[in-house]
Amino acid sequence: MTRPFSTLAATLLMIGAGTVFAASSVDLTVKGLITPSACTPMLSQGGMADYGKIAAKDLQENQATPLPTTTFQLSVNCEAATLFALNGVDNRAGSASSPGDDSYGLGFINETERLGDFLIVLTNYRADNQPVSKLASRDNGATWIENSEDAIWMRSRLTAFGNNAGGNWAPIAIMTLNSDLTIHPSIAATSGLTLTQEQPIDGSATLELRYL
Repeated sequence: MTRPFSTLAATLLMIGAGTVFAASSVDLTVKGLITPSACTPMLSQGGMADYGKIAAKDLQENQATPLPTTTFQLSVNCEAATLFALNGVDNRAGSASSPGDDSYGLGFINETERLGDFLIVLTNYRADNQPVSKLASRDNGATWIENSEDAIWMRSRLTAFGNNAGGNWAPIAIMTLNSDLTIHPSIAATSGLTLTQEQPIDGSATLELRYL
């Protein structure tokens, strides 16, 4: 590494040797925080909801057809009490048949027809075996509001768990979080779908854990 650096320095000195330039600069800052307390999120059933084969004739033509809900057990286990939030990422972005940030797509048919979508709801949550409130943040964790028990997990918001003991709603450090995670899938109206052959239901979401 020594020789390339010396060569670059010499080149810069040669370029600047014959002319005096006005000094201008820009600062680059690299920041972060290394946490000793790692957390591991897990979903029961391997996070897989398999609806098998669904007959096209059983789907509604002019409105979405809801499929049965599936409930998973979500757990987050940390090595020590840790401040964290959860973020939902739609791995089939743009394929949700419903508008807004509350749904996750089920994939495309022929790359353009949106097959359907699913909602995610967290309920029955406890932190270190104690009741807590479900919180949401629209500004990447700068401020928090309380969410209702049945509130849909919005893709554009962070979700955390805490209280307002300090006067404002804020996440608390948690060692073990347990919650039900229920998905509510639906297939779009068949009037807008090409179902002349088998089409896979291809929903996928990633639940990111972010340290606060």
